[in-house]
Amino acid sequence: MPDKHAVAPTTAPAPYGGGHYSPGIVAGDFVFTSGQGPIVPGTAAIVGATIAEQTNLTIDNLAAILEAAGSGLERIVKATVFLADLDHWATFNDVWRERIGGVPPARTAVRVDLIEGMLVEIDVIAAL
Repeated sequence: MPDKHAVAPTTAPAPYGGGHYSPGIVAGDFVFTSGQGPIVPGTAAIVGATIAEQTNLTIDNLAAILEAAGSGLERIVKATVFLADLDHWATFNDVWRERIGGVPPARTAVRVDLIEGMLVEIDVIAAL
């Protein structure tokens, strides 16, 4: 098992509800993020009335964790996307394409019940 260390920048949300998890873990040549949503860092506030707004903030939160670990959005190799409503798929995908660019990572997307008010949650694995 490779050594691992936590990544928890103040520019990304702290574990929601005081949960016992790390926003990110660096292990070997990869960084793994916990699920991130449209939460304003330093608060527990879920913001954004639309899937586009929420997806952008969620990606901002992922970027903060990846950058603190020495990686970035362009280095994502796998993403898991959780959507509250699959009718949001096309808009989500447009924002994702614009923000992630380049070679698209492998991705899984599923419809789930999320925290009230949350339309999207994403976790990623990225190369360092």
